[in-house]
Amino acid sequence: MNKKVISIYTDGSCLKPGGSGGWAVCIIEDNIDFILSGYDAKTTNNRMELTAIIEAISCIEKKQSCKIYTDSQLCINCAIGKWQRKANTDLWEKYNIVSKDKNITYEWVKGHSGNYYNEIVDKVAISEAKQRNLFSA
Repeated sequence: MNKKVISIYTDGSCLKPGGSGGWAVCIIEDNIDFILSGYDAKTTNNRMELTAIIEAISCIEKKQSCKIYTDSQLCINCAIGKWQRKANTDLWEKYNIVSKDKNITYEWVKGHSGNYYNEIVDKVAISEAKQRNLFSA
């Protein structure tokens, strides 16, 4: 097993429930930051938070260890089995597939509290949602 632990920050944003949303990921490996982002034209904030985590985990090789930092307590608690997964079951099915054979730990980061990487992914996720909203109006 690869003993190196990759740090990953994730965030999701939605302008209004059912409106456009964005997600963002920052993967920190060997002192290099990789930013990934995307959007959905009709979504919710919780879907974007979970999509960011799924996209991040999809980039990690099998047996790789990663630590995901997120401001979504819902995602963390559902991912670790503390809370029941009641909504977004389609995304949780994807999560189950991409997280298989990976060593994932989670750490909650308070949103909008000045954490450098959390602020970056927050801004990118909001930017994705706003840019895409211009085209769907």
